[in-house]
Amino acid sequence: MKTIVKGLASSVFAIALMAACTEQKTASVELTASGLNPQEFVDTIDGKATALYTLKNANGVEVCITNFGARIVSLMVPDRDGNLTDVVLGYDNIAQYADAVNSPSDYGASIGRYANRIAKAQITINGEDFQLPANNGENTLHGGPTGWQYKVFDAEQIDDQTIKLTLVSPDGDNGFPGNVTAITTYTLTDDNALDILWEATTDKETVINQTNHSYFNLNGDFSRIGTNMELYVNADNFTPSDIAYIPTGEVLPVEGTPFDFRAPRVLSEIIDDTTFVQIKNAGGIDHNFCLNTYDMDTFRGDDSQVAASLYSAETGIFLEVFTNEPGIQVYSGNFQGIGRDADILRKHGVKYPKQVSVCLESQKYPDTPHHPEWPTANVKPDETYRSHCVYKFSVR
Repeated sequence: MKTIVKGLASSVFAIALMAACTEQKTASVELTASGLNPQEFVDTIDGKATALYTLKNANGVEVCITNFGARIVSLMVPDRDGNLTDVVLGYDNIAQYADAVNSPSDYGASIGRYANRIAKAQITINGEDFQLPANNGENTLHGGPTGWQYKVFDAEQIDDQTIKLTLVSPDGDNGFPGNVTAITTYTLTDDNALDILWEATTDKETVINQTNHSYFNLNGDFSRIGTNMELYVNADNFTPSDIAYIPTGEVLPVEGTPFDFRAPRVLSEIIDDTTFVQIKNAGGIDHNFCLNTYDMDTFRGDDSQVAASLYSAETGIFLEVFTNEPGIQVYSGNFQGIGRDADILRKHGVKYPKQVSVCLESQKYPDTPHHPEWPTANVKPDETYRSHCVYKFSVR
């Protein structure tokens, strides 16, 4: 009996000691300014290590990025009172990001190979047809079911304000031709801008159309609807889509429609206007706007001009978007907080309601492979794909 008691006491002591060590280890973990625990992002997915990387500038602005999908996890910027505020939706652990079944999302991801939709999941390059996986009805969305947002990139943190993430996508990846080396570079500047540069090369002609899929809420409260935010889009035209979100091929003027954001408008003023068939079909906004900052004659975009902006009167946070791309997809979070999605816990245990956020995705027009009259997404072996987007923050 004494032996048993002694053994039990030793076991209890050992367990208590382990618990104390675990507590001490947990307590010693330094959380990010956004309250993330970097250890929650340490894992191995498809044989590659994942982690959380932090960028900071001279003003205390902080961006947290994981190499799983080259995703922005948090983005802390000052409000009008100088308080740092997280302005992007997401999860606080790698397990949920990686679980495409129970917690599906493109939060903060570097989308590829082709952002947005491709009709009938099919492309033709130089007369050769390529069948892609259909993961959005009969269409391909965001590069297919295992697009680049679900891949682990190789990360190289250059310095405190720059990180380079590299992915090698093999020929046939989700049906797309060509071995592609894709690099996403995030740079946090001292004027509170997050500069994103996508570059890619291929050994066969292919299509590439990358974007960042951050969901922005500038109000500082992700538990409430975000339609109080004010949107501006520097676009005279948009590409209407059918009920499956595929462009009809038309380019129509925004004038006289709820999509006229050439002067800033509060989203709640138009978001429920179902007399406009485009809003009715999408349940809000999920459309490509043809940017005035892009010259259709030279096929060049001017990334020194503001392409779009978003503003919260509650916090005073003002976001400006600059890009060299011809289009920007505005998505008002219409599928957020609906059905099963309403019960999923996100960062810090918050449940997101419908239309809690706005995505501003720089891009080629959707379904460009089927519209040769639009700026091409084709990239040849002797070319380097380059796409540039800047999210710049200030207060007013």
